[in-house]
Amino acid sequence: MKFQLTEDQRALREGVRQLLARRFDGAALRAAVNAPGLDRALWRALGEAGFFALRLPEAHGGVGLGLPESVLAFEEAGRALLPGPLIATYLAAGEVAGAADGQVVVAAVDGSGLVEWLAEADVVRGDAAGAVPLRSVDPLTPLHRVGGGGAAVDPVAALLTAAEQLGTAGRVCELAVQHARTREQFGQPIGAFQAVKHLCAGMLVRAEVARAAVYAAAVTADRADIAAARLLSDEAAVRGARDCLQVHGGMGFTWESEVHLHLKRAWVRARRGGVSTESEEILAADLLA
Repeated sequence: MKFQLTEDQRALREGVRQLLARRFDGAALRAAVNAPGLDRALWRALGEAGFFALRLPEAHGGVGLGLPESVLAFEEAGRALLPGPLIATYLAAGEVAGAADGQVVVAAVDGSGLVEWLAEADVVRGDAAGAVPLRSVDPLTPLHRVGGGGAAVDPVAALLTAAEQLGTAGRVCELAVQHARTREQFGQPIGAFQAVKHLCAGMLVRAEVARAAVYAAAVTADRADIAAARLLSDEAAVRGARDCLQVHGGMGFTWESEVHLHLKRAWVRARRGGVSTESEEILAADLLA
């Protein structure tokens, strides 16, 4: 991937966005919040569309693309707040029968000992014995914790988490700008006020810096590049969602708004794989080397 997407990459991104708009729109998101659970029909639809098999070779029934294309797809999933153990199932494609086509839901113990969607999984990778349910801040990400932690963080999992965070960073920036243009105070849109302009500008800058880092890491697949992308995208998503919430004011906390859901999902994603500490250590080791 160059920083100018190819026609095929743009088509892939648009195709994933359209699929999610049809199968998991705003109404479906709110319905999922009210009645949490994994939509198996949607999961199979993702499998049929090749979402989980993007990097699987065509000779093995996959799409035969690479990390850059996978990043684009997971960015759209993050933008839509698509629930479920997406990364664990994606990484299991070609290794766990049924994962690639969405017939099997795969969960995994991450580096910090957390397991997402354990109760809904058909297959769990890693030792989840004695897993204890946690009260998740995100209603669409049920969590369990196992003692002793899990395996080392997979670089691809870290990169795809960064891509999901990038999706949230871009979406909350859009939501903030839309609200700033339409919400009026003192006879004018709130976007006319300098404080709101600064919040929106900061969101955009952080999202675009993270985008450059995530896309570059998808090309190089270098651990240090991935670590930098993860740190920047976590910051862009969490700070962006917080600032978007501030632009919305009190209405941002209501269940009718998706802003607070992006913030909560960003918090949960940022906890994957040992929080930011491992990424910071990878970057430090790279600089010292």
